[in-house]
Order: sequence, then structure tokens, then C-alpha cells
Amino acid sequence: MRNRDRRIKWLILWIPTITIGLWEYIRHAFLLPYMTMELGNFLAPFIVLAVTLALVPGLFRRLEESQEALRREKTTNAALEERERLARVLHDGIAQSLFLLAVKLDQLDRTASDEPVRKLAAELRQTVRDVNDDVRQAIANLQQPPSAEEAAWVVPLRQLLGETAGVLEAKAEFRWSIPDDGLTNKEKVELHACLREALVNVRKHAKASEVLVVGEPTPQGGFRCAVEDDGVGFPGDPLASPGRFGLRMVRDRARRMGWTFAAERRGRRTVVELTKEGKRDA
Repeated sequence: MRNRDRRIKWLILWIPTITIGLWEYIRHAFLLPYMTMELGNFLAPFIVLAVTLALVPGLFRRLEESQEALRREKTTNAALEERERLARVLHDGIAQSLFLLAVKLDQLDRTASDEPVRKLAAELRQTVRDVNDDVRQAIANLQQPPSAEEAAWVVPLRQLLGETAGVLEAKAEFRWSIPDDGLTNKEKVELHACLREALVNVRKHAKASEVLVVGEPTPQGGFRCAVEDDGVGFPGDPLASPGRFGLRMVRDRARRMGWTFAAERRGRRTVVELTKEGKRDA
């Protein structure tokens, strides 16, 4: 990538020089009988400008895209290195301490003669083993590349879904597959606000037993995000109901972003949906 960036920079520098050189060669080799020196000198800067405007902006775009990809790669690598560091800390610190604690409890179990003490030691040993399993699972998760669901801005949505399901004593499902680099920072902010408001609306009004948050890319390069529940639904038009300021806010945010907004009953489910159309094939 760095070699390509270097080639692009050299092209940007050399294009005016090569253009003026080619123009002078063509003028002296082919156009001199038909063109005065004054006219040739007058046309030279306009020709250089025209060629530069035709070629250099595309090269600048490619250079900016390459540098943006390099920044994303550095950010991803930094995140992976931090996850690996945390995995090492867990393994070398907490996991080893839990293992030694389990060994000590085994020794206590073998030497203790009092039955209540042996029983307590066995219970503690099982608890330590359960915690140790959790820690090792966390280490394994940290050593794997993060998924779309683990993006920093997505995590609070998943937590809010869990809290909402806890209040309603409902089943929660979180399905998120939109890649983090598939959204701009503004889109992330607006999506977070819209989905959060939709979840708050479910908590206040739905009386649901199942709640689903879904975010998925579309084949055309857009996305679909929705909050779905099997609750009581909307009495008529939800946007016309008094007090539904949250849904109207979501609709207005979606309109400003150029997204499609829907709040409706689909079968047994109530759906609040945001859709971004991707680029269509010509």
C-alpha cells in the first residue's frame, strides 16, 4: 500500500512536467509549420491545466482512499493488539491465580476431617472452576477478531436490549452483521439514537414477550435496521397518537439522513424499521 501511495505521489508531481514535455515535442515535430511560437506558448499552460484537471483529481481520490484504508487498518491492528494484551493479562494473572486456588482447595479437601468443611471446600472448588471456565472463554473470545456485534458503538444497544428484556421478562435476540466500516460516524450516531428510542418505546408500551434488534447489510450496499416485538402493537397510526414524540423523532431523523422509515404491524410483530437504499446497478 505504501509503494502504491508513493507511485501516486510521483505521478501527481510528474504529470505537469510530462504534459509540457509532450506538448513541446508535438508542437515542434508536427505543428510548427501551422502555429506561431506565441500561440504555442499561450496554449501551453491551458493544456497543462486541462490534463491536470482530468487526471490529478482521480489520483488524489485514490490517494485519500488508500490513506483512509491504512488508517482503518492501523485502528484495527491497535484494537487486536489490545485484545491480545488483555488476553495475556487474563491468562498470566487471573487464570493462573484461579488454578492455584483450585489446587489449594483440593489440598484442603484432602486434609479436612470435618464434613461441613469438606462440603464447603467442594462448593468453593466448583465455583472456582466455573469462574476459571468463564475466564478461559473470555481469553478465547479476545484472541478472535471482533465481530460486527462487538463494535464499540453497538455494545450499548445490545446492553439496552438486555435491560429492556429484563424489565419485560421477555426473550431478547440481537442480530447485527453490518460491518463497522460500512457506516459513517454520522450514520452511527443517528442509528444509535433511533434504535435506542425504539427500544425505549418497547419498554414503555409494548408488553412484549420477545424483542429483536436486527442490523443487516443489503446486497445493494445499504442496510436495514429494525426493532421488532410481539407486544400489543400500535392503536391505529402510531405517529398520529398523542405522546408518540419518540417515534416522530425517529421518523424525522431518518428523513434528514435520507433513510426510509416504517412503524407498522407485520403479522404478529410490531416493527420499527430504518432502511438505507444502496447504489443500484445501471
